[in-house]
Amino acid sequence: MIQIACALLLVLVSVFLWALNLIGLPGNWLVLAAVSLYAYFTPATSRADVGWQTILVMIVMALGGEAVEFLAGSLGAKKAGGSRRSAVLALCGSMIGGLFGLTVALPIPIIGSVAAALLFGGLGALGGAVLGEQWKGRAIEDSLRVGQSAFWGRLFGTFGKAIVGGLLLLVLIASLML
Repeated sequence: MIQIACALLLVLVSVFLWALNLIGLPGNWLVLAAVSLYAYFTPATSRADVGWQTILVMIVMALGGEAVEFLAGSLGAKKAGGSRRSAVLALCGSMIGGLFGLTVALPIPIIGSVAAALLFGGLGALGGAVLGEQWKGRAIEDSLRVGQSAFWGRLFGTFGKAIVGGLLLLVLIASLML
């Protein structure tokens, strides 16, 4: 019975960690770390164990999620002609904006917090990219164009990474049930 309770707790913790993707934190990697710790400390003869093959699959999937997020963000900024400085500041701005969005939240319980984190994360990316381009001395129109691309890249990248994270959760649940 304790094994089932531990497995259920792992799933609940993993869902919470997965949600950290929405504010720009490495949620998929934190899920992977939690699952790896669980696999290490749970005997292989347990009714609810996770095998190392599952962890290997999850590593590949987490790498895929990072690739999706990176490609969405970098392709958007590159297409708009953004600099490396604006990309770094967009990343910092998106994390700060996502955390701020969680504190502000929209008036809809749970969904409002997630929507605010996504919105403010995108706005933080926009602000960071604009700041980076202005710092380099670019015209405001060009800076805003790069910022807008960073905004959409952040949203699409986060969405893609969250989908991969959802698949990680499904792999975890399937592994625990088999």
